[in-house]
Amino acid sequence: MMYSGAVEVGGPADVHELADLMISKVAVGPMNNNAYLLRCRATDEQLLIDAAAEPHTLLTLIGDSGIASVVTTHQHGDHWSALREVVDATGARTYAGREDAEGIPVPTDVLVDDGDVIRVGRVELTARHLVGHTPGSIALVYDDPHGHAHVFTGDCLFPGGVGNTHDDPKAFASLIHDVETKIFGTLPDETWVYPGHGNDTTLGAERPHLAEWRERGW
Repeated sequence: MMYSGAVEVGGPADVHELADLMISKVAVGPMNNNAYLLRCRATDEQLLIDAAAEPHTLLTLIGDSGIASVVTTHQHGDHWSALREVVDATGARTYAGREDAEGIPVPTDVLVDDGDVIRVGRVELTARHLVGHTPGSIALVYDDPHGHAHVFTGDCLFPGGVGNTHDDPKAFASLIHDVETKIFGTLPDETWVYPGHGNDTTLGAERPHLAEWRERGW
């Protein structure tokens, strides 16, 4: 089956098979959050992006081999409500953006800044600090040496726009600037986007609408 990125709460994971990395996407919780399990195909080391909800679902997805790390994309509670249970069960290291770590009740082992590299086995993910949805939101970019880039955007970029900035013009200006310069400005149209909720998209599908987003202010 071809990967589509369309998942439902209570349904199976969808698996994106890349040459060096396996990406399993599952939807969990009352806010239809996406969680992503990344597995290095060379070492079998695993990393989870957003232990959002339903710890049993996430631990079943992780399986007996466990995980080395959990990255929390930002401090909003729907993205870490299963973090304590997952960390207690696996002993995983925790990562979060430096400016958001205090808002996450599970201690952060590694504070992440813009440009930091997070590894899962032999695979490298580059963190991008995107300010506006929260002060310390991070996206993770995987620049696949065998194909196009992939970016896990948390709640900073979705199909149809950037994340919620709660009608704060300064927060919106900051977020749209960071998304334009650090994501659209550095990655090609083929880049696959994995958001914190809902369906996936590509930068090419969204790029023509950047001016429209700026004009409407959200």
